[in-house]
Amino acid sequence: MLEGIEAGTRAAELLAKGAPLQATLDVADPREWLALDAGVREIAWYRPQLLPEWEHSHPLPTDLTQLDESRLALALCHRDGRIRQEALVQSVRYPGLLPLVVIRCADWATPVRELAQDLLRAALDVGSALELAPLILRVGHRGRGAVGLDLLGRTLRRASHGQLAVLFSAPDRTVRRFAYRLAVEGRLLPPAELARVAAQDQDTVVQDLCATAALAACADLAARGDLAARGDAEAYESVLAPLLSARNPRTRSAGVTALRRAGRSQQAERFLGDRSGLVRACARYVVRQHGDDPVAWYRERCMARENPELPPGAVIGLAECGTRADASLLLPLLMHPVTGVRARAVAGLRALDCGDMERLRPLLDDAAAAVVRETAVSLLPHAKELLADWLLERTDRERPRHVRVGAFRLLDARGGIVALRAAVGLLEDPDVKLRAWAAQSVQRWHPSPDGRRGDPEVGELLDRCRHLFSDYVLRRRKWEAGVGS
Repeated sequence: MLEGIEAGTRAAELLAKGAPLQATLDVADPREWLALDAGVREIAWYRPQLLPEWEHSHPLPTDLTQLDESRLALALCHRDGRIRQEALVQSVRYPGLLPLVVIRCADWATPVRELAQDLLRAALDVGSALELAPLILRVGHRGRGAVGLDLLGRTLRRASHGQLAVLFSAPDRTVRRFAYRLAVEGRLLPPAELARVAAQDQDTVVQDLCATAALAACADLAARGDLAARGDAEAYESVLAPLLSARNPRTRSAGVTALRRAGRSQQAERFLGDRSGLVRACARYVVRQHGDDPVAWYRERCMARENPELPPGAVIGLAECGTRADASLLLPLLMHPVTGVRARAVAGLRALDCGDMERLRPLLDDAAAAVVRETAVSLLPHAKELLADWLLERTDRERPRHVRVGAFRLLDARGGIVALRAAVGLLEDPDVKLRAWAAQSVQRWHPSPDGRRGDPEVGELLDRCRHLFSDYVLRRRKWEAGVGS
């Protein structure tokens, strides 16, 4: 907020000198109005020693009736509530000051707040509400801003679909959420349009809102018999097609679940191998309700070990609903040519608690980062059983970065002098993030209870990274390890 206050103070200085409001502020940006209000008023309350120069050189007159728009904007933000109240009375002469009236609707002073609310109620129509919506929604989150939100909602409920469309594409997600809620409440958008928005909008709240509304609208049409009149297949296709092809897993899962209601449960089968666990779970539910067995579907595909088109989701899906006996189908997939399949096979074996350390250990050298990452996670419970020298070799800077990261993760989990040795060695690694991780590992290192006390190597390693400790902490670490004076 400090940057906003300072920017608002600079804007106030220009306005005090007579600069036009339009040239001083981006009047379409609600943040600039809020910054002006903060810069004029809050600095006087919380930092009076920094009272801006314009208050001394260009003070506001006692009579506000002759003020121009720029100076009246300052009066609307003044720290004195009586001045703000009088400025509100005069603000009706300048419609461009309506954003500051919106801000005063959440004013702490009751007379100021109530007067501002009356003025906004009289001035607000659909056109001005569309322009002021971003600011009203921001002010509405304040403790006394509920009245402005209520006024905005009641005004925009009279708007048509074409008028609200301006807010549907607003960059502010809060504005889009508000607009789509109004559209859903007023049934302004057809189910197909809601489904398209759910598939394309980047905000998860809008996605869920529109997907739910689209499916509910289809259910209502089916209950009234309208779908049968227009063609059940065509109506559902216009809604389900965008949902099922959406990038967002929550939206896809809503479409998959709706397949059962649409009488198309058999189409859920192709989502059993989806990349999202949520979508796979919904697909399994629909398939089971249809009377089929998703486990058999997964087993059939995982048996085709050489199939280059085997979806990785089918591999992890088998682990999600199969048994430990299905590990025999996943083990051969550790050598599959597709990276995603190998990675999901490792994750699947871990989910079935069938990870074999000797089979997984070679995958720490895999060319794919995703495979090495899953392998490192699976080997963490066996970190102390792995050969320390073998792991240290893989932290050499000649190895690929993902291999160094996986090996260090296991070494760090081992603890003791081996972890310290690896971390100190990586302090000069070419990768910035790995160096930072190694430094953090050194700083939180403590001798393990079963380690040998008085090991001179510990003292040497700690001295090599003394720049990471204060003198006191370094002496403390050495004392814990039984080295040094």
